[in-house]
Amino acid sequence: MTASTSPVLPTTLSLGAVHLVVADLLRAAAWYELSLGLTVHAQDDAAATLGDGTTPVVVLHEDRGAQPAGRTAGLYHYALLYPSREELARAALRLSATQTPIQGASDHETHEAIYLADVDGNGIELAADRPRAAWPEHLGYAGGPKPLQFEALMGTIEGEELRPRVGEGLGMGHLHLHVGDIAEALRFYRDVVGFEVQANLGSAAFVSAGGYHHHLGFNVWNGVGVTGTPPHTVGLDRWTVRLPELERAQLRERLERAGHAATDTPEGFLARDPWGTALEVVS
Repeated sequence: MTASTSPVLPTTLSLGAVHLVVADLLRAAAWYELSLGLTVHAQDDAAATLGDGTTPVVVLHEDRGAQPAGRTAGLYHYALLYPSREELARAALRLSATQTPIQGASDHETHEAIYLADVDGNGIELAADRPRAAWPEHLGYAGGPKPLQFEALMGTIEGEELRPRVGEGLGMGHLHLHVGDIAEALRFYRDVVGFEVQANLGSAAFVSAGGYHHHLGFNVWNGVGVTGTPPHTVGLDRWTVRLPELERAQLRERLERAGHAATDTPEGFLARDPWGTALEVVS
């Protein structure tokens, strides 16, 4: 299968919850509640599901023996997508009030973003898209990101008091992964899965469905040739793609035809990329 005959995922594709491995479930859930204002939807001794009270976006799985991730393939960050600039500003205010450190902030022209890590070191991007009509033709990849203008962002909620809980409308915007080889990742995510390339920068590539700026990014910044994440490591357990039933069945057929095993899950099926990173496809 070549790029010229690659399948194309439907514009109806969306991302579901990201599943993370954490070392201490109670500690991690408390951080997500306090620093990000998420609501616990369900929790037991092994896992906790959190979101905006309506839509789950993060599922935490406890592994008491999990160690910090090293220079391997796996999670770089995942992006929580807020429905408006105002909600992103409220998230920034929440971070400030809880004295949660950030790692950076950028204006990507298609979206504004704040970067941080959770209490286990899992990378997170907090993002809000600009209206699609305002996106540049190059989708922000031509000149690289600009600094985020915090004053303008916070001006959208000037005078508001802190809201300890995130509002409805939060979703999963994109995933960004470490991989061992960009060409090999493209053969899997473009030529088999069916994402379309929006940018290939050499050391990183960004792919999506329906012309979105990216549903998935992947890079070799941990080193070309890195291997998969070993067991008992903090990081990504799996990420989720939602597809209509017909397209889900077609994707499973493509994966199996290309030699990638697909195993049943309660809501769909799970497959792994060449580095073992798990993708669950659900209806």
